[in-house]
Amino acid sequence: MSRAEQLRKIRQEREGLIKELEAIYYKAFERLTELDLGEGSVARLTQLLLRSREAAITPLQEEIEAPLIISAPGQT
Repeated sequence: MSRAEQLRKIRQEREGLIKELEAIYYKAFERLTELDLGEGSVARLTQLLLRSREAAITPLQEEIEAPLIISAPGQT
């Protein structure tokens, strides 16, 4: 498998994982609206979920958006 093919597959896997995580967090937020909790409790849980989501997804997105370095500077 070529390097380009490997990179493409890795990118697809990261993008798929992001979509799966987004679906999990969406469901978690939806469940929060169904709970019979006070506003303070819901707010704290929401904040925790948002922080968790950001910690889980941001590194994956940053890696996808990172420039591709194929060789070290000065090498051809």
